[in-house]
Amino acid sequence: MPKLKLALLLLTAALLAPALQAQDAKPAPAAANPEVVLHTSQGDITLELYPDKAPKSVANFLQYVRDGFYAGTVFHRAIPGYLVQGGLYTRELQPRRTRPAIPSEADNGLSNLRGTVAVARGVDPNSGTSQFYINLVDNRRLDFMGNLSGPTWGYAVFGKVIKGMDVVDKIAALPTRGIGPFAADVPNPLVVIEGAQVVGEAAPAAAASAPAPAEPAATTPKPAKRSARKPAQGG
Repeated sequence: MPKLKLALLLLTAALLAPALQAQDAKPAPAAANPEVVLHTSQGDITLELYPDKAPKSVANFLQYVRDGFYAGTVFHRAIPGYLVQGGLYTRELQPRRTRPAIPSEADNGLSNLRGTVAVARGVDPNSGTSQFYINLVDNRRLDFMGNLSGPTWGYAVFGKVIKGMDVVDKIAALPTRGIGPFAADVPNPLVVIEGAQVVGEAAPAAAASAPAPAEPAATTPKPAKRSARKPAQGG
């Protein structure tokens, strides 16, 4: 009789083992989207990037961050009610030498909504390098509308501000001027990106790159209507 009970216990344990193992097995957590902190002279801005939607744009941006490229560059363009743009020009408003341009990923289903970050480019849709811009409002007209021409291609969104949008708004509220190669829209004082790093990684050393030859600046369309009011005076 004891042998029968022992056999039954062993059989029950064998039958229950797979079920217990299944309960213990938990699906691996999904990999978190990478985040980047921009340390600027007006405060910190934290970006969440979307590699699933814009893999080339995200990889390109992260490489510039890890290379220390952005340290010492400025936000050279700020238009209230539209966007702020930076990522190429030094404090002296000289462009840095960049890596080759990347293909446009504007047709990725992401819209240029307030707080989103997108690749700035020239007339050619596939001319984006290091420059990026942050939307101050919903700029849906900058979205992909077709591949017939540069304007209809739109601009590739690859991330979003998740912390520090108040800093972005503060940058946009600064008075602006024309200086160096720019006729207008340069914040005064200059807003410097003092450093950029991937969250969870060590801060990179600042890149020591030579100025690039003069080249057309990456652009986004001018807003259809510019507000007549002057930007609010900011510190």
